[in-house]
Amino acid sequence: MEMADKITSFFKKRANSKFKNAGQGHKLTESRVPTSAPSHSIENVQRIEPTPEAKIAGQAALARLETKKKVAPFVKSSYSSIQAQVKKELLAEMSAKSMLPTENCNTDERDNVKNTSHDTKSATSIVSDIYFRCPLVSEEILPEEEWHSKIREFLFEQLENEPGLTACLIIRNCNFDDERIRNCIEILCKYLENIIKNLTDEKYWKIRLSNKIFQEKVKPLEGSLELLKAAGFEERKIIHEGKEEDFLIWNPENSSTENISILLDALKSVEPIPLELDRNLQVLLPSQTLEYTELPPNFYKISAQEIKKEYQHRTETVKLNETLRTTEMRNASKDMKCYRFTIIRVKFPDGITLQGTFATTETIDNLITFVKESLISEEIPFVLTTFSGKKLSSHDLGSDKESTLLDLGLVPTSIVRFSWNVTDNKPSTYLKDEVIILMQQLET
Repeated sequence: MEMADKITSFFKKRANSKFKNAGQGHKLTESRVPTSAPSHSIENVQRIEPTPEAKIAGQAALARLETKKKVAPFVKSSYSSIQAQVKKELLAEMSAKSMLPTENCNTDERDNVKNTSHDTKSATSIVSDIYFRCPLVSEEILPEEEWHSKIREFLFEQLENEPGLTACLIIRNCNFDDERIRNCIEILCKYLENIIKNLTDEKYWKIRLSNKIFQEKVKPLEGSLELLKAAGFEERKIIHEGKEEDFLIWNPENSSTENISILLDALKSVEPIPLELDRNLQVLLPSQTLEYTELPPNFYKISAQEIKKEYQHRTETVKLNETLRTTEMRNASKDMKCYRFTIIRVKFPDGITLQGTFATTETIDNLITFVKESLISEEIPFVLTTFSGKKLSSHDLGSDKESTLLDLGLVPTSIVRFSWNVTDNKPSTYLKDEVIILMQQLET
């Protein structure tokens, strides 16, 4: 089994462990027969009365079925009221704008002006933080800092059951500064390789705890001592150069070369536990898009890995970009690079706005997918029009498929306009029922 598969299996086992004592499953409607009953007497066994818990679960299941039957008319009624509210707000907005000295400027042009400034106040966003998922650990949606604490807590809980692989994951995920982590892993690998290559030479089995390299590059990192203990090292005092000192000494009775090889492989291949950006999907009325809140600070924090990734992407096209862009455009691009995330709003013809959070390095294809998954039909082609007038078709992105949101200038906030890309039989509504319901939750 490859190490990546072992790590995946590790998380699956942890996630499923709480169900291991649940027993054999059964349907609420089926009779449960004692396992000791012989097969020929099954027909004579009386049906066992369901437990109170089973009855409650059955009633809940029936209630869910009834709820599903009632959702459609409820949503239909809600959508009608939403459209009435949108119409009312749009009329009020038009009335207010008619009093401004911009009567020759249409709505599209005003949206374009708001987007091109790249000021956080020019395209506001209802967002209090950036949220992430981590399916390997739990189904929760949390800010990044909370996930760091959650992952650390989760891993240390697993040390007793799976010390070796867990220690590798702790080293990689519970410490900061990639260079320090890399140096620590290199030294730990050297310790383990020395044992494998010199099984008969006990001098390679010892690590002096006062050693400068160990003190500076190994000991301070969480998980390093746990890894060495999982590999078979134990702490002892021995005489070294005439005085007693503390050592970590490998004990072949505590481990084996096979175990060390597995840990060595894990150390070399372990990766950070991935966090998935949550879209924080919101459905907004026109009045809600006028609200202003500051973008959270983590919109601007860029990690070393993100800088490196962005640099690699940019170097491929830097000459072309520099020759074709004006000085003003290049300066705007430099300003946008300080952002990690962007808020994209998709404005529909009926006045409703769909909002999602994206990483600036995501491609335009991610935005298309986000919109498609919220529509009443994923099969009907549509077009998104950016503030610059660029049209992005859901069925043909062409050369734009790999363009990032940063490339298109959709940072730190932006509005794109939605339209169906069909001439006949255009749907009168746009979003699916379960997405529209989110607006009801937001209003309350």
